[in-house]
Amino acid sequence: MKELSNRLERDLCEGLYRVPTIILEAVASYDLWIWHAFFGCPGTLNDINVIDRSPVFQELYEGRAPKCEYVVNGRKYNIRYYLSDGIYPRWAPFVKSVPLPQNAKDRLFAERQEAVRKDVERAFGVLQSRFAIVRDPCI
Repeated sequence: MKELSNRLERDLCEGLYRVPTIILEAVASYDLWIWHAFFGCPGTLNDINVIDRSPVFQELYEGRAPKCEYVVNGRKYNIRYYLSDGIYPRWAPFVKSVPLPQNAKDRLFAERQEAVRKDVERAFGVLQSRFAIVRDPCI
């Protein structure tokens, strides 16, 4: 039993800080509504591996995702999109910021996207304050 406990602790404490971790993928809106949460096992999963196992992207792939329609610059779209950072692949649903905006249009886009990403960070903060397991995973 002691060997199993040591192995479990070693597996859960992988990473930079050597503390127990979990991976959480969440879809949240500005009003702090959590539309989706997916918890991944530590050590074996990184951001890309979580996407491979995510029910959200499986639904998109299989065409079972809820309908979503919106208009941007007079053009109608019907695919959901997710704000992401540079680690995610170049897939249509991922909208990344402009890393070094050079003109007013790119600067405005980067500024607005960063403001919305702060809403997501705020949602993670609420999850951490409400559910201790998210903030401090235990063994």
